[in-house]
Amino acid sequence: MSQIPYNCLRRVLTAFMTILMIGVSACSNNEPEPDPTPEPPVPPVEKNTLFVYMPWASDLHSFFLNNLNDMETALKDYEAAGQRIIVFEAQSSKTARLFEINLDDAGQPQRDVIEEYTVGGFTDASGLEALFRRVMKEAPADSYSLAVGAHGMGWLPKPTASTQRAATGFKPHWEYEGRPLTRYFGSEGYQTDLSTLSEGLERAGMDLEFVLFDDCYMASVEVAYELRHAARYLIASTCEIMAYGMPYSDMLQYLFGKPDYKKATESFYNFYSSYQYPYGTLSVIDCQEVEALAKEMKKINDTYTWDASQSGNVQVLDGYSPASIFFDLGDYVRVLTSEETNSSFKEALEAAVPYKVNTPQYYSQSNGKHDIRAFSGLTISDLSTNSRAESKTTTAWWEATH
Repeated sequence: MSQIPYNCLRRVLTAFMTILMIGVSACSNNEPEPDPTPEPPVPPVEKNTLFVYMPWASDLHSFFLNNLNDMETALKDYEAAGQRIIVFEAQSSKTARLFEINLDDAGQPQRDVIEEYTVGGFTDASGLEALFRRVMKEAPADSYSLAVGAHGMGWLPKPTASTQRAATGFKPHWEYEGRPLTRYFGSEGYQTDLSTLSEGLERAGMDLEFVLFDDCYMASVEVAYELRHAARYLIASTCEIMAYGMPYSDMLQYLFGKPDYKKATESFYNFYSSYQYPYGTLSVIDCQEVEALAKEMKKINDTYTWDASQSGNVQVLDGYSPASIFFDLGDYVRVLTSEETNSSFKEALEAAVPYKVNTPQYYSQSNGKHDIRAFSGLTISDLSTNSRAESKTTTAWWEATH
């Protein structure tokens, strides 16, 4: 058999390999290798900043320090990714500091001081605006919340020389000595009007998820209406809060990140139900529903006239006697309308107060404990004859409902 010349064989093999490579290439082009399954994108961690504002109150400062310890415990035990806590603590009537509660490498709480102050200036809108802006700069976040720990007197403006003269014989609850302490909003140079707080927040552009008032009497419809554009929710008490304040070590876990308001109120109730002074009320108020509530109240005021002789039939939620300031809103409407069913108002009230809790009794530093037979989660001062409440007709709530 004759042999194929080497040159011919080489050409044949080269042609064969070329055809084979073309075939492989064609198959590769027609049937590409499947890409591996892509990893799902990791959602970004939402950043939340809680700003705790504690103005000076000499009789409550030790309780504030305990509150801070409880907050540290909550951050340690229930650390939430992206959660930061910035605190303004007045250490005297003339000194204060701004600091952040952090966890060190060992997971233990520490306080990192941001700035120390030797003057006040945080009771006007400009001062509050500067403070809020500083917090936003130090701890930028997707959402902000504010906790105010102090004394409180609801919607009442801070006293002036003229209002103090007009309020003859009026004695605020915190001036009664020798009894368990309760709280109020601002004292000794730190008293702040609600309109000033609202203006400071608006100027700073600090859009709040909630304002938690760890103060007395702040769950009033006048307060909620004044702050309806400043926060989505208010967390506050209709009555006096015992000096211990909010049970932050357990309750705060439900306010980290996306708040669980139902569990937060339950935590408050569980604590005060077994506390040595078992008295407490707490409401979560939806500020987006307060306008609708005002419209329903306006309809009622246009239809019914208040009979002052019926005041004794409305649930009182304060300790001021003989002229109370804070009355239960739902019970007031019941008496005002002679118990006629008003479903639209009731629906508006329930929408405005989605969560509320109360112990069987509330406590006032001025005159002790009182039974609660009606509780809607909001108070109103429309019917008050107390000289300290004379400015009720100047509130935004009054103007919207009369």
